[in-house]
Amino acid sequence: MSDPRAQILGSLRRALGREAPAADIAAGLERRLAEHPANLVPRRTDLPGAALIDLFVRMAEAVSTTVDRVPDAAAVPASVAEYLARHNLPTEIVMAPDPALDAIPWDSRPLLAITRGRAQGDDAASLTGAFAGIAETGTLMLLSGPGHPTTLNFLPDTHVVVLRASQVVGPYEEAWRRLRARADGGMPRTVNLVTGPSRTGDIELKIQLGAHGPRRLHIVLIDDAPRP
Repeated sequence: MSDPRAQILGSLRRALGREAPAADIAAGLERRLAEHPANLVPRRTDLPGAALIDLFVRMAEAVSTTVDRVPDAAAVPASVAEYLARHNLPTEIVMAPDPALDAIPWDSRPLLAITRGRAQGDDAASLTGAFAGIAETGTLMLLSGPGHPTTLNFLPDTHVVVLRASQVVGPYEEAWRRLRARADGGMPRTVNLVTGPSRTGDIELKIQLGAHGPRRLHIVLIDDAPRP
């Protein structure tokens, strides 16, 4: 079995122009992993601070994400409560056990019933932070870990995300660069890139929201970035 396999792989290497010695190929792969060469970066992301935030909001709203911009963290509880009420949702919400979220003054809205931990199948709404917002496509970068169980991203029908304007980057490349530069180092087990609510067009070619995850994605954007 090894000879036919070697012939097939040899043919593929020749077709791809990769007939270098194995040691050279391995060295090239190691160098690429260490240097992280950037891929194509759209010019539309080359914007100053305020314009970049505006681009992120436009791109997010274009894929059915709703965005509420608030001036500071103190305004977040009211924004979340008003969003739930506007959609006739219960005030119970399961929140990521994230210290950054715990610092928000939730007691200013005592009718919000917040539990912390993983989402269950019967949870109607979840609330998490995000590692980054990517203006290139209006995408959220969500990292798994003790402070962000991945079930919160997918099980509840409504997902509310608290994001700071200072976490918004232009292209995907910048989001990955920030992730690699994290102080704690290493990569999380899961990186979810979420662009709008879950959707499918498999049924009669009609877009259906909530196919494989939340049917609503709402971002509370804290305006903490300095404007140029």
